[in-house]
Amino acid sequence: MRTPFHLLAAAAALTAPLPAMADTLVDIVSERVDESVPMPLFKADAAWPRQPEDIILGQSPGLAVDSQDTIWVLTRPNSLDPTESGLAQDPPIALACCKLPPHVLRFDQEGNLLSGWGGPQLAPGDGDAEQWPANVHGLYVDDEGTVWIGGNGDGDHVVLNFTADGQFIRQFGTRGETAGNESRTTLGNPADIAANDESVLVADGYINKRIVELSDADLAMTHLFGAYGEVPGGGTRDEPFDQSQASSTADGGANPESRIFGDIVHCVVRGPDSTIYVCDRRNNRLQLFRETADGAEFLQDIVIGAGTGSTRSASDVAFSPDGTYVYVADMMNGRIWVLLRETHEVVGSFGRNGRYPGQFIWLHSVDVDSMGNVYTTEVGSGRRVQRFVFQGLSD
Repeated sequence: MRTPFHLLAAAAALTAPLPAMADTLVDIVSERVDESVPMPLFKADAAWPRQPEDIILGQSPGLAVDSQDTIWVLTRPNSLDPTESGLAQDPPIALACCKLPPHVLRFDQEGNLLSGWGGPQLAPGDGDAEQWPANVHGLYVDDEGTVWIGGNGDGDHVVLNFTADGQFIRQFGTRGETAGNESRTTLGNPADIAANDESVLVADGYINKRIVELSDADLAMTHLFGAYGEVPGGGTRDEPFDQSQASSTADGGANPESRIFGDIVHCVVRGPDSTIYVCDRRNNRLQLFRETADGAEFLQDIVIGAGTGSTRSASDVAFSPDGTYVYVADMMNGRIWVLLRETHEVVGSFGRNGRYPGQFIWLHSVDVDSMGNVYTTEVGSGRRVQRFVFQGLSD
């Protein structure tokens, strides 16, 4: 039986000397819509991160940059097959690589692995049921440095909260228990979390089709809403989610004018000026709200990649440090869209589909550090994290 890692310390001896940054930066595809509008420019750092030589990442469905500019990555060791994790087999079937990674990894700015943890032993069981998700999904690190994790595997109807070193704090929901869009005590495959010192927002989005708000004090559910801030509608997924459904066309295709969320409410992100951005991925749109005492006020639809099929577009959202630009991860089109936050007009994009530095396969998550550098993760067959170094604004 495989033993999950807990508090994996990154040893300097396991990493090679880091080349000078100028030697590792790679030009990337970048497109501008209007040459008269300045746009952030980036290069991909092909040497980032510097993970130990005997560790390989799996699908990575979560990413967060904390207040100290430490980069957190959520990965799925269960997505690696024996040929990729030969050292983890019993007996080992490889000589040098690779071990299974911990679920939660923490990197410094240079890309050194600082620590890692994760696994069922960290989440106390409720009766005979393990509370650690079967398939982790969504990662958030709040201003207090605590870590939030969701999941979209069979029965993963729980959000877990841990200290920075992996000690369990609390949870909302219970694995194996879900009760639909109007339940105030259960979740349905939570995809993403955004927490502050007042409340915790959850994109309750692979079984249910809603956003819920929990009180930070006791995690009691205080508000819930669907598309346009209305009562959540459209029913729930009838069967456990599997990855084949991420690209299914059984829903008839994206409908950016739908009055209900599609069947993957993929992200919830707090933005400047008390705004909330929701990724309605299967409808190729963001929905923008403003937080109010009564929950949320709908502001506007923001269509991303109109006409996109398969896995669809809007997967995650982040902001430039000064709040001027919005970065939107587009899963199917393999790019980061750059929008002016004031108008939400697209000014350009960077990246393309592919497997080289600066390219994406199943682009999933995006976040930004205080210096304007952008970080991304990939799932499916992508299975990596990338860093894009800010080069300034275009002329």
